[in-house]
Amino acid sequence: MGTFDLNLARVFVLLYETGSVTATAETLHVTQPTVSYSLGKLRRHFDDELFRRNGRGLTPTAGARRLYLPLQRALAEIDGTVRQGDVFDAGSMSGRFTIALSDLGEATLLPRLVAAARERAPGVSFTVRPFDVDDAEGQLRRGDLDAFVATPVITSHLTVRIPLFRERYVLMVAADHPRVRGDTVTAAGLAAEHHATVFGPSGHVTPRALLGAHGLLERVAVDATRFSMLPYLLEQTDLVAIVPEYVGEVFTASHRVRLVRLPFETEPIEIALYARHESSRSPAQRWLVQFMAEVLGEQVSAAQLPPTAAAT
Repeated sequence: MGTFDLNLARVFVLLYETGSVTATAETLHVTQPTVSYSLGKLRRHFDDELFRRNGRGLTPTAGARRLYLPLQRALAEIDGTVRQGDVFDAGSMSGRFTIALSDLGEATLLPRLVAAARERAPGVSFTVRPFDVDDAEGQLRRGDLDAFVATPVITSHLTVRIPLFRERYVLMVAADHPRVRGDTVTAAGLAAEHHATVFGPSGHVTPRALLGAHGLLERVAVDATRFSMLPYLLEQTDLVAIVPEYVGEVFTASHRVRLVRLPFETEPIEIALYARHESSRSPAQRWLVQFMAEVLGEQVSAAQLPPTAAAT
């Protein structure tokens, strides 16, 4: 079949991961006709259509699916070797990144991320979009997002999942709650209270699942769409809410709420960063992913914090 240009392999991998000639061209900084010409060469080389058009872009054929992993891994190894000598000056870099966060992430992780960026890369700016569990992977694949942070485990061979930190759940109540006192609540006490929960596109379903597992869903008095409303609601009512502990710690610093240990053990949740495969990222995107992993990975895990003391 003759020699094979590695640039064609890069075009193939990007077409596979993005499903878009436009996104591939933008990532490679070439024109769309150039990508289409490369796709024609790929089809002739492998004697396979490789991609078929559908309503939302390109769908890989069975032959393309067989080729993807070997070519993606080969490119990743080559790129890793070549970049060993690269020097990337983040301090002089300018550009805008688009990331997706849940409202919890906006309230707790975004300030940390932006503060670090102001120090390390002051020319960088961010567009933050709401995290949508059903479409985030597609947005990343299409190039609409550079990265996103999520609690749900999203399994896809088109993306990379980078664990950041783990935390546990606690109960958040008003600082002067009339019945929940001290630093813990009994099972009977928890069952006697009315709860506020959050249900929406962020995919953070554990609090409702915990209530369901203990037969307490009928005790839900408010079911809203954003976690950020919880401290405002709780400090003015006698409702209670199950929240991730680090998020609760952030809320206690600015609201009249406090945290209480639950009467049962909960499995710690893992927050992770999602991005396209390294071989499919631009140099700026590679910096972004490393930067986010370093900054947010430094996040103190609430699962490692000492038991929460009662607020005074």
